[in-house]
Formats: sequence, C-alpha cells, structure tokens
Amino acid sequence: MTISLALNPFIPIIGVICIAISIGFATYFFNSKQVVIRKLSKILPKPIGSLKTNELSKITGKALHVKEPLLAPFSKRPCIFYSIKIQQKRSNGKSTYWKTIVKEEKFHEFFVKRNRDYVIVQPTQIPKNYLSHLVVDKKVSSGMFNDPTPEFLQLLKSYNITSTGILGFNKSLRYKEAIIEIGEQITVAGIAKWKTLSQPIEGYSYSKIAALESTEKQKLIITDLPLNPRNRR
Repeated sequence: MTISLALNPFIPIIGVICIAISIGFATYFFNSKQVVIRKLSKILPKPIGSLKTNELSKITGKALHVKEPLLAPFSKRPCIFYSIKIQQKRSNGKSTYWKTIVKEEKFHEFFVKRNRDYVIVQPTQIPKNYLSHLVVDKKVSSGMFNDPTPEFLQLLKSYNITSTGILGFNKSLRYKEAIIEIGEQITVAGIAKWKTLSQPIEGYSYSKIAALESTEKQKLIITDLPLNPRNRR
C-alpha cells in the first residue's frame, strides 16, 4: 500500500505525456502530406494508354496548362495551381501563436503529360473534389527588426493587410507559397474516363483523351511531392 501511494503523484504526469504523444501522432498521421502519401501508395501506376474506364488510377508526369496560366501572388511564376497562407503572430497574454489571416487556393483545369500521352484533370472548389499537398517553395516574413521587402509590402497591400501596428512597429507576419509550375512533375490520382476531344491538342494526334475525375466516394489526389519508389507502388 505504501509503494502504491508513493507512485500516485507520477500517474498524472504519465497521463499528460501519453496525451501529448497521442496528439503529436494524430497531427502527423492526419496531416495533408501523410494522407496523400498513404492514399497514393495504395494505387498502382499505369501508362496513360492502358487506363481503364471507371478504374482508380495514378499518373505521374508534367503539368501543362489548358488555359492562360495563373501567376503566383508573390513570386509571379506561371502555374496551374497555387496555395498560399499569410499569418500574423498574436499573443493572448500567456503565450504567442500564429493566426492565419489569409488562406487561398486557386487552380485551373490542367493536363498531365507522360511521354506523348495526356490526361486532363478538372479540380473544383465548390464542391471541393480533391485532396492536395503542394511543397512550399517560397517563404517571406517581417517583424520588429525585419522590415518587409517591397515585394512583400505589395503582396500585403493586395490583401488589404497593413505591415505596421498602431505605434508604427512592424507586425510579425509570414507568408508561405506553394505552386505547381508549368512543366513541373506531379502525381495525380482519380477515376479514369475517356472523352472525345472538342478541340485538337498541339502535338497530340488522337481524337480521345483520358481524364481523371472524382466521385462521391473518391476525390482527386494532387501533389508535387517527389514520391520515392516505395510510395510509387
């Protein structure tokens, strides 16, 4: 009985540690990157010409634009998909945290080209028919002793965000930008369909084109992660 009572003070500490480990594992397991990797790892890759109608399929190839490319908000790079986030450092008196004040994704329908074959992909925002994870490749920030660059100021202005507070000090702001550039290698998965072309595609001599689509149970999966061989199973 004496030993049991002596150990009792450690029980709450062990409980807190277990909860922290569980939260950390859940955060890692369910983040967009890990979800996308797990789902793609279960889909066998196929040549575009071998795609079967209504079969869940995965294609890796070069992203190409169907319409006029988008321009990434900060880097101004031509792309078919961008995802950005602007955050401001806030304080609640006891601790600080990053509050997201802008979160935006934009995209166009696009082609994925592998060898001489194409598939067309048409993500939608409403309803959202895709899961995605794009690699962040541009970051910029400002703070009390870190003035925003002219390019960052211009970006903030375009979203009606001021870079200074009431006393004139710089706000602590940070920006992340992830895009799919024209010609970048990406991986897309979805339900395969074959469609008749309404207009010819330069360099493509066939009258039909493969499409990857979503269903109620299966969303499109889009990523520019450099998947390793194990994840390409």
